[in-house]
Order: sequence, then structure tokens, then C-alpha cells
Amino acid sequence: MTELSGTGLVADDLYLLAHNDVSGKPYVQPRALGLGLAGGLLSELVLAGAVSVRHDDIAVMGRPPPDELLVRVLGRVAAEQQAHPVSEWLTYVARTAPADVAARLAASGYLAQDKGLLPWRGGRWVPTDRDSAFSPMLRVRAALDASRPLTMHAAVLAGLADACGLWFRLAPYLPAKAVRPVHHAVAQLPPGFQDLISQTRAAVDSALLAHRL
Repeated sequence: MTELSGTGLVADDLYLLAHNDVSGKPYVQPRALGLGLAGGLLSELVLAGAVSVRHDDIAVMGRPPPDELLVRVLGRVAAEQQAHPVSEWLTYVARTAPADVAARLAASGYLAQDKGLLPWRGGRWVPTDRDSAFSPMLRVRAALDASRPLTMHAAVLAGLADACGLWFRLAPYLPAKAVRPVHHAVAQLPPGFQDLISQTRAAVDSALLAHRL
């Protein structure tokens, strides 16, 4: 098999972080996962120059994204005649984000479907290679290591992972010294990414609160 070193896409890395690197079992509730991945997909559009985010608004910039899934997401945003706040877009994209990102990872060779004992009931997506499934953790670790340069991809990934409740996954892999807190990494991002991560965190917190009530 060709070596898998990462797709370079935020939502793909976040999906792998949010699932066990052997069994594929999710570490967070479906609502939190969907919102986190929605934030990842919107972040990819920003990184591609296809949209901009400022405060509570998303604006289409016109540059076509280099990915079929992103083209579909951008099409939904561009088709709306009325502006919608970021929180509404997160909720909308979150409905299909887990399935969409899993399918993209499967097409890239990172996931395969485990049919289990009852094939007709469908199965869980599982990583095809444990090392490649764990590699996003190394990128987050680099973002939280103050002795290393901070990349935009790693900072966005770390911020979204923390926002959707994956800090417990990150904590065991922090560097032994010179830890860069997540909020310090996020604070070095452009304002649009800071706004998107903040909105994702608020949406996840609201969803989890509603789940407990």
C-alpha cells in the first residue's frame, strides 16, 4: 500500500483524531463530532480562499476549492440569497459532515468499512493503517510545542479539536516542556479562524447542554 502521510485537510485530520486509531470508535458524541467537522470543512474553505469569515458572517470569495466535497459545501453557501450567521452554517453542514468526511477519507485510502457480524446492518468506518490514523495527533502536538514553529493547519486543527471536546485526547501527548496552550496557538491565527473556532465551541457547548436537559 502507498504510504499514507495525511491528506492535508483539516476535517480529515479532525475525523481521525476523533476516532480510535484501531477500532474506529468515536470519542465524542455525534452532535459534537458533526459540529467539529463542520468547522473543519468551513476552515478548509477559508484556507482555500473560497470564503471569508468575520465575526458572525460568511462571505463567498469566488475562488474555487480544490476538492469535490468542498465544492458541494461552497455551493450550498453560495446558493443562499439571504446571509446566515456562522452558527447556522455549522448546524447545517454538521448534519452530513461525518458521513461526507468519512467517504472522502475512504476514497483517499484512509478508511474502510468494517461490516461486522451483521453485514446487512452496515458497519463502522475503521482506519486502514494505525500509524496514518495517529499522524494528526503528531501535528497537534507540534502546534502545542512552543519550541517549534506554528503552522496555520496545526493551530486550526488543535483549536477545533479542543472546541469539540477532544482535549482529553490531546493532553497525554503534550510535549514534556515548553507547552503552548491551545488558546495561545489560536490567538496567533487570523481573526476569521479565531471567530470560526469560537463559534464551533459555542455550538458544541450548546448542543451538549441541550443533550443533558
